[in-house]
Amino acid sequence: MRAYDESYLPDAMDTLGEALDYSVADCGQEPDEFFEWFIVSGVADSFGRGNPKFVAGMSGVELAREVQFRVLGTRGNTTPTQPLDRTPEYWAGWFLAYYQWYRAVSFGEMARGGLVPTALLGSSILHEADVSKAVAFADCLLEESAASPTRLAFLRRQRGLTQAQLAEAADVSLRMIQLYEQRQNDLSKASAGVVLRLAHVIGCSVEELLG
Repeated sequence: MRAYDESYLPDAMDTLGEALDYSVADCGQEPDEFFEWFIVSGVADSFGRGNPKFVAGMSGVELAREVQFRVLGTRGNTTPTQPLDRTPEYWAGWFLAYYQWYRAVSFGEMARGGLVPTALLGSSILHEADVSKAVAFADCLLEESAASPTRLAFLRRQRGLTQAQLAEAADVSLRMIQLYEQRQNDLSKASAGVVLRLAHVIGCSVEELLG
């Protein structure tokens, strides 16, 4: 059962698309960092339940500023640009809103399964293809993650750490954590220093982390 009426969906998709585009293009955030902020701020839960304030009552810029305010305690005022064409970031946010509504899964579940903006930006399945192809891509991503999470993802979740918390504590980039957990990079080929810091923060041995 879907969380809200389909009549709100176009506005919801446009709002999240604009929010992601504004955060990346104008505020200089990494796409996945904004998405994680969106989730940890609590805005994603309200958005996913179809709260009219968020899915239809705010512009994308207002949504992004609300997320920033809830996470940082200050409300940004960066002036938005007006791109001539929709950006890849816009389409990534647009699709994430669609998929959350279509599959009735939470944004948190999507993120834990690797369905984050960069996973979409690294593919060519958004506005250039029928949305059903993007849905199939997302379905496969989540199914693979559920069936066989990486050791890093399993241990991180077991310790109750978000990707951002692990990245900060281990002094590695958030993007690096995401690439390892999405199996786009091989952790066993990382530098010894990176592996040691990750193991230390998680509280396990290197062998356990790479096993």
